[in-house]
Amino acid sequence: MRSCFARAKLCTNRPQKVCLCPFLPAHRLNISTNLYIIQHPAEENKVLRTVPLLAACLPQDKVKVKIGRRFNEERDPELSAICRNPSTLILYPGAEAINLEELVSNSPNNLSTIIIIDGTWSQAKDIFYKNSLFRLPRQVQLKTSVSSQYVIRTQPTNRCLSTLECAAVALAILEKNDHIQETLLRPLQALCSFQLQHGAQIRLSKEHLLKNGLYPKPMPKNKRKLRKMELLMNSVKI
Repeated sequence: MRSCFARAKLCTNRPQKVCLCPFLPAHRLNISTNLYIIQHPAEENKVLRTVPLLAACLPQDKVKVKIGRRFNEERDPELSAICRNPSTLILYPGAEAINLEELVSNSPNNLSTIIIIDGTWSQAKDIFYKNSLFRLPRQVQLKTSVSSQYVIRTQPTNRCLSTLECAAVALAILEKNDHIQETLLRPLQALCSFQLQHGAQIRLSKEHLLKNGLYPKPMPKNKRKLRKMELLMNSVKI
C-alpha cells in the first residue's frame, strides 16, 4: 500500500485507514495539456476541496493553481500571456461557449492549455465576468449527462460537476484518452466513500430539493434570489 506521504501534504491530516494515496495513480498521468486552476480564496482552506486530489494525479509542471478574485496583466503577466494565447481555452458554460468535444474534433492539434475556475457557482461567475482576461480565450463547455459523484457537497443542479470532475472530463477529451477520466475520479470516489462511512450524508442538489418540496430553508424574499430558485425548480439553466 502506498504511504500517506506519497503525495506531498495530501493526507497529512488524515488517519492511515482513510488515506487517499492508495487511490492515486502509481505514476502521475502523462498529459500534454497545461491546466490552470483559478481558485477563489474561499476554497483554499476547505477540508473537502477537490483540487489537491487533482494536482496529486498530474505532473507538477502541467497544473498550476492561482488563487485570487481579480487578475490583470500588471499583477500576473504570465496568466495574461496564457489568456492571450490562441491555443488556450477557458471552461465556463454559457451562450457563447463552444462544446469542447466538437472543438477538439475540428482543431485536433492546436489546443495546449485549459483554464478552469474553482469555487461555488456564484464565485466562479464573479471571477469570470469581473476579469476581462478570462474573456480572451475561447470559451468552452462540457456536453455531458453525467451526474456528479461529489455527493458530499451540495450542487445547484443535477448537472453541476466539481472542479476535479470538470478537469477529468475535459482532459479526457483533449488528450483523447478515457482512462484519464477514470483515473482522476478514483480518489474522489474514495474520498466520498470514506466520508459517508464516517457520518457524512449524501447531499442532493438544490434543484432536486426544490422540485420535491424538500428544501429546508424558507424561500428568499429578495426578488433576484427568488427568481433563481424558480429557475432551478423549472430546470432552466442559470
